[in-house]
Amino acid sequence: MISKRQLTHAELLELKRWNTPSIYNGWEQITKHNTHSEGFNIEPTTDFMPYMGPMIGYAITVVIEPGNEEHLKKNPNAWTQYREYVASIPGPKIVVVQDLDKPFLYGAFWGEVNSNIHKALGCVGTITDGAIRDIDEMNNVGFKALSRGVCVGHAFSYPIRWNCEVEVFGSKIYPGQLIHADKHGFLIIPDEDQAPLLDAVRFMDFNECHTLISAARNSWGKISPEVLKDINKANEEFSDNVKNRFIGK
Repeated sequence: MISKRQLTHAELLELKRWNTPSIYNGWEQITKHNTHSEGFNIEPTTDFMPYMGPMIGYAITVVIEPGNEEHLKKNPNAWTQYREYVASIPGPKIVVVQDLDKPFLYGAFWGEVNSNIHKALGCVGTITDGAIRDIDEMNNVGFKALSRGVCVGHAFSYPIRWNCEVEVFGSKIYPGQLIHADKHGFLIIPDEDQAPLLDAVRFMDFNECHTLISAARNSWGKISPEVLKDINKANEEFSDNVKNRFIGK
């Protein structure tokens, strides 16, 4: 399942300005999908580079099983073939890695070497339900990682299969899907929601800032009944704005 790209590089960079919860706030207004259980991680994940801010890119996928040494014997050319796949896809790319050893962390697919190689091939970061290592070195190259944990070794971290459906942190991800991720987790944007996403995010951010957030920030010096009155009024305005903007979505 290859997704169709609909956003310009400039639009991707603008979406990167917001955190992932803000992207979700816009997305839930335009999507037909179940916003309570679809499109995001439902298991905990850790952002080991939160100070890098959000990342956005299109998924490339790979499956590994570091605890099984038989995979190298079956396909000794796996690394070469996998890298050719990575290089063939235009960026920005987020590498989504499914680790079949879960819940064990026998070895890391990611470290100083692999992050440098993938960065050179147009990847901005990874989401892996396995482990990473060499965190300082990955920081140095500017390769962002959301993972399940860390470990000291790499074991037999060979690509088994790639350009396929994967499941990480309770969510299925297909090659080419647009992903926004940060320290809160990740959000998978369906193809049909890409085009209207940016306008929806802009609107929801503006709506919050000029109603509920404004009412709360302007509460200084007011007595509680006045504050509550202003917040209730702002809440009604916020809801009306959403209904008027997204009615019949």
